[in-house]
Amino acid sequence: MFDFSVPVDRHGTWCTQWDYVADRFGAPDLLPFTISDMDFPTAPVILSAVQQRLTHGVLGYSRWKNDDFIGAIAHWYQQRFSSEIDPESVVYGPSVIYMVSQLIRQWSEPGDAVLIHTPAYDAFYKAIEGNRREVLSAPLHSTAAGWMCDMNALEAQLAKPQCKIMLLCSPQNPTGKVWTREELEMMAVLCERHGVRVISDEIHMDMVWEGQRHTPWCEVGKGGWALLTSGSKSFNIPALTGAYGLINDEHDRQAYLSVLKGQDGLSSPAVLALVAHIAAYREGEPWLDALRAYLQDNLRYVADTLNGEFPQLNWLPPQSTYLAWIDLRPLGLDDKALQKAMIEQQKVAIMPGYTYGEEGNGFIRLNCGCPRVKLEEGVKRLIAAIRSLQ
Repeated sequence: MFDFSVPVDRHGTWCTQWDYVADRFGAPDLLPFTISDMDFPTAPVILSAVQQRLTHGVLGYSRWKNDDFIGAIAHWYQQRFSSEIDPESVVYGPSVIYMVSQLIRQWSEPGDAVLIHTPAYDAFYKAIEGNRREVLSAPLHSTAAGWMCDMNALEAQLAKPQCKIMLLCSPQNPTGKVWTREELEMMAVLCERHGVRVISDEIHMDMVWEGQRHTPWCEVGKGGWALLTSGSKSFNIPALTGAYGLINDEHDRQAYLSVLKGQDGLSSPAVLALVAHIAAYREGEPWLDALRAYLQDNLRYVADTLNGEFPQLNWLPPQSTYLAWIDLRPLGLDDKALQKAMIEQQKVAIMPGYTYGEEGNGFIRLNCGCPRVKLEEGVKRLIAAIRSLQ
């Protein structure tokens, strides 16, 4: 029913990944596999709903707190995760990172610390340090069983007096780790023990692959917490803006909403974002399931091709996300030399692992959210760059 193989030319659409690749990589006209949006049109049901709303013609001030929007969210959690949410706990925000930043300010003071699992999404570092907080690191370790967190080391960080918040990425970006329920329950207990609040960024929740289950933080959370997410990654609609979250404590929830409206003047949402989320969560499941199958095939293609060329990698697709977190350390390459070869020789842009902290040294993050023909060309160029250094 859905064809994801047809390339769409995104040039000239003010596209971050294509039109502004030089901002990060220093050269224009590179083939990009960078920022985590996809090169696919969004679901037809979303486009139809947006077009219908535009046909109405009036684009005045709106409210996010309505039965259609909140009901669609509750329906999605029940449908996809068999999870019940409290409709009264729902809040809105223009983006997940905006909401993260606001809650960091609400739940801590300048000079306090926020704990993250590393390697970590680069925007986490910016949100923490930009708000004059300290980054505390809980490194993840690659094992035969997957990426693991040392819970004793984690507790040692949580126990530090300056640690006020654990900023969780679930599923984890960039490693693609899916946290087990047991791991989440243990972290919830540790955070409650040490009086640490939890902000759980679950924007990749719909991109968990076969054999794994995403466990929403609302199922395990203790003490003060917020679960923040959006349909923007799953349905490729980040340009519409719009995110939402669950904040369990009523006082915390009202404090957040007070700043949203009174201080930041953001009480009226982008109405097309509401329309898109409602359509996605009510009618978009068939499209998403077809997309998920296509993305998993893309990840398997990367694994088969790279392992065929470099058997010592033995790279396995991640447990979640369409972001291939590839460990190139067995090849003994210099990270900066590889980037230079990819950019200058092969004209391809792939995120270097060191973007995500020092634990990312020796890795790259390849965005596989694209038609296969583009991915094949990108992997071919990556292989050529590696060969040029060997």
